[in-house]
Amino acid sequence: MYTVADLKKGLKLTLDGAPYVVVAFEFSKPGKGQALYRTKLKNMISGVTLDRTYRSGETFEPASLEERRMQYLYKEDTHYTFMDNQTFEQVQMSEDAVGDAKNFLIDNLEVDILIFGEKAIGVTLPNFVNLRVVQTDPWVKGDTSGSDSKPATMETGYVLRVPPFIEEGEMIVVDTRTGEYSTRVKG
Repeated sequence: MYTVADLKKGLKLTLDGAPYVVVAFEFSKPGKGQALYRTKLKNMISGVTLDRTYRSGETFEPASLEERRMQYLYKEDTHYTFMDNQTFEQVQMSEDAVGDAKNFLIDNLEVDILIFGEKAIGVTLPNFVNLRVVQTDPWVKGDTSGSDSKPATMETGYVLRVPPFIEEGEMIVVDTRTGEYSTRVKG
């Protein structure tokens, strides 16, 4: 069990049978009376944010979360399918649960899936993924009037800005934390 003294940003706990993560918290000690802890909690399944105030001495149940290494297999309609590398068990997640990670999911990519109870609720991507550029404007040699980047569409449909020397068909490294171009794939 957690107490209010354990509250900190990023702490995962269970409220009303659902997993929440502490997004922000503030400690205040009024002139007289008990100390108060104002928290902002985000539901890890629905994304709904709650503001709650707790007094010192209150307790919380830790969220029973498990992270499993899985491999992305395919997308069917609005669901994404992943396979556990040890048990070969398959898990499906909705497009909402996958979130922005869908922009970087390519076949056979190894990811960490967050499990609450028996339900997959989140995806943690590797920091960098290799994606193929499927559409970008050609670079005109000597064009110095334009900016130092141009839009490019990746094989996943994600659009980002890349340097002008990047051409269609090239593999590039994309930072999944920022969604920005990192470098060309060497070799």
